[in-house]
Amino acid sequence: MRETIIQLLLADDDIDDCDLFKEALEELQLSTELNIVHNGEHLMQLLADNAGALPKVLFLDLNMPKKNGFECLAEIKQDDGLKDLPVIIFSTSFDRDIVNLLYDKGAHYYISKPNEFDKLKSVIHKALSAVTKDGHEKNGRENFVLQP
Repeated sequence: MRETIIQLLLADDDIDDCDLFKEALEELQLSTELNIVHNGEHLMQLLADNAGALPKVLFLDLNMPKKNGFECLAEIKQDDGLKDLPVIIFSTSFDRDIVNLLYDKGAHYYISKPNEFDKLKSVIHKALSAVTKDGHEKNGRENFVLQP
């Protein structure tokens, strides 16, 4: 029996962060396939073009060109074909008010990008475990921020 491949999508304009994410994912040795987009317009076009075969989870940076992560999250959650897609915010900033707003807007989890590679691997693994276990169910506010 073949192992199921987990389809992931990363939307982030920082090439170095994308490379680190990809490397961390490879070291976790999970059965995943990662697609990467570098701006919000490309993300929304990709989701629209593949609405019938959405990824298992979207890791979404907030500060991107052309359309930022806030705008993308709002569009995703307002679209009946996309609203159940688990969205994990993956950002360098951490502001409690913004984190609370993102929870209220429908994001599933929030990750503040760690500055250590082992912590990055740990938090990606934690996020994938949570999403594959819980699926489209959203956890409570107390479990929203994932720590390595």
